[in-house]
Amino acid sequence: MADDAGTSVKSRVSAEEWQARVDCAALYRLVALHGWDDMIFTHISMRVPGPEHHFLINPYGFLFEEITASSLVKVDLDGNIVAPTSYYINPAGFTIHSAIHAAREDALCVIHLHTDAGVGVSAQKDGLLALTQNACLVLPQLAYHGYEGVALNLDERERLVADLGEKKLMLLRNHGTLAVGASAAEAFIGIFFLERACAQQVNALSAGADRVLMAPEAAQAETRGQSAGLAMVSGLAWPGLKRKLDRALPGYDC
Repeated sequence: MADDAGTSVKSRVSAEEWQARVDCAALYRLVALHGWDDMIFTHISMRVPGPEHHFLINPYGFLFEEITASSLVKVDLDGNIVAPTSYYINPAGFTIHSAIHAAREDALCVIHLHTDAGVGVSAQKDGLLALTQNACLVLPQLAYHGYEGVALNLDERERLVADLGEKKLMLLRNHGTLAVGASAAEAFIGIFFLERACAQQVNALSAGADRVLMAPEAAQAETRGQSAGLAMVSGLAWPGLKRKLDRALPGYDC
């Protein structure tokens, strides 16, 4: 699958934009491969290198396993499609992603998911608990945003950005998970650890809230200091993740 004419857009964009397209398409396929997709819903975006703050997002109606580098839609911060395509985008996706790309220079990539575990923990009163190593690693970077309905109201962008602050991970209450990264690799590692922490919490709480074991306070403090290492290991994992895609879901890079 390529663009509307059935050909790749690679020859019509800069090398930097093409790399951003390939990385973004890889993220969509990886989310599908991990079973985190929500049919055609939820969104991943990637800023196009350059001063315009244009970003790439999925064409509405495509399954995540179908996304390719050429099929991604390029939009500006006002929601205008700035490259020829017959596809359109999900308005709720634009609201969330445009807010973060506009506010954060380090937000080159934004991943938003609706997994069962992520939504489940987002709906728990106490949010993510320090029950596991994964949770302790992500908690220092975790923010919360209250549910306001389907994200169609552009006014919500200001509140979403204020709640996120300088953090890189978020639980959108009653809604899902979100990760921000300076690269596709960093955003994916962030969402991976957050999703794992949520799934592990759901599993642990199946025994009852009075039967779970919180991590010791000293261990939580120690892990807070180690959490910065997540960004550093993302570059180690990314090549292997793309090799896995080449075996399991090839074609994203066309």
